[in-house]
Amino acid sequence: MTRDLSTVHKLVSDMFQWPRNAEEWEQYKLSDEQVDFFNKNGFLSGIKMLDEDQIERLRNEFAQIADPKHPAHHLFYEFHSNESTDPNTILFHALGAWRITPGLHDVLWNPRFVMAASQLLGNVPVRFWHDQIFWKPPKQGGVVAWHQDYSYWTRTVPVAHLTCWCGLDDATKENGCLQYIPGSHKWGLLPKPDIAGDLEKIKDFLSEKQKLQFANTQYAVMKAGEATFHHPLTLHGSGANASSMPRRAFVINVFADGVLSDSNEPLLEGVPAVRKGEKMSGQFFPLLYQGKNLN
Repeated sequence: MTRDLSTVHKLVSDMFQWPRNAEEWEQYKLSDEQVDFFNKNGFLSGIKMLDEDQIERLRNEFAQIADPKHPAHHLFYEFHSNESTDPNTILFHALGAWRITPGLHDVLWNPRFVMAASQLLGNVPVRFWHDQIFWKPPKQGGVVAWHQDYSYWTRTVPVAHLTCWCGLDDATKENGCLQYIPGSHKWGLLPKPDIAGDLEKIKDFLSEKQKLQFANTQYAVMKAGEATFHHPLTLHGSGANASSMPRRAFVINVFADGVLSDSNEPLLEGVPAVRKGEKMSGQFFPLLYQGKNLN
């Protein structure tokens, strides 16, 4: 039997060290200028999350669980060897890796991550929503269409969510790094496009004024081990991988403690339903960080 790591709500490996006091937490804090930039633009990039050894461990775990024959494959919520709608490209995308391997479990409790997440959510306790892994192979990696994350998460309320994307390879324009429209988190909720469909489809639903903002597109060019955070309503996407190198990344989606279910249906495949109006909590939605350095 394989162990389901969703039953363990703390670090299970030696990849990270949990701070013991408020003084040790200080080293992980974002500056006021960084928080202000996020609040104005809806994203914040270039935040160091991992060292070289941690990156290599996670790359190895990626390779293991990308195999559909992995003994813990049944623990994924979703698994798409190729989610691209273009037959000439490949976009590997899966949800639930945190349940399977120790490194991809422990990135949820990375002190650098939970501190930044708490600050960007307004200095509040942080609760886990779900993870994702993306893999764009060299020369044929597919696109991720322009979208807002919350358009896929309307089964939870209120809008108090946050996304962290962390690369295991350098992210460049050539290999399909994330792209953002600054300030688009203030546009309100837009229609939901096919996540792996036409990159530009969202423009069918935008005003002429909004379309003009694409001239200000910002590219999240980063080194491996660096992360970018964005607001759940920030418009973002990523292009194809035309480079000779892979583009691998994991994503951690979280929300402020207190968010409620807005559906009586299961929120994730294989996860027991949280009744509409009830607080998101329990085995699959653990509290990652209490906030105010209390844990």
